[in-house]
Amino acid sequence: MIKRLFMFALAAACAAALLAALAHAAADQPAVGAPAPDVKLTSNEGSPVSLKDYRGKWVVLYFYPKDFTSGCTLEAHNFQRDLQKYEQANAVILGVSVDTAESHKSFCAKEGLNFKLLSDADAKVSTEYGSVMEYNGMKLSARNTFIVDPKGNIAKVFVGVKPIAHSEEVLAALADLQKSYH
Repeated sequence: MIKRLFMFALAAACAAALLAALAHAAADQPAVGAPAPDVKLTSNEGSPVSLKDYRGKWVVLYFYPKDFTSGCTLEAHNFQRDLQKYEQANAVILGVSVDTAESHKSFCAKEGLNFKLLSDADAKVSTEYGSVMEYNGMKLSARNTFIVDPKGNIAKVFVGVKPIAHSEEVLAALADLQKSYH
């Protein structure tokens, strides 16, 4: 009984710490309407990618913790499943994590992903987007998504994303944003 109470208290303390970290991170994210901080990272293809490369298109910039993990794989598969819908909406998907470009290359090959994953090995871009967290002493990208409009401004922010229905959520938001975009 005491062991169960201890485990419950420990789980509650961890949950409280995670919520506090998420609340703190949210304060550091770029605001809707603000220019999106530039991204200059190496892709899974080994080439440099900048957010400026996509001016004139909508960009779904999603941050995720780690290649080859269950939630991240599910989220990536759902974006891949809906890739044609994003293309029809004049949108590109860019995934960002602290994994290496080589890890991203292997992840894309194994999972059949046809969009770019960007390596933020020093977590600099994740930090600029208020999307960095610590897990077991390691810095990882927190699961947040930003829709960037064709002019390069933040149009929508999703914090603490749940991978299972996120692609549908992003597509719906993108459709709403495009209706009122001028």
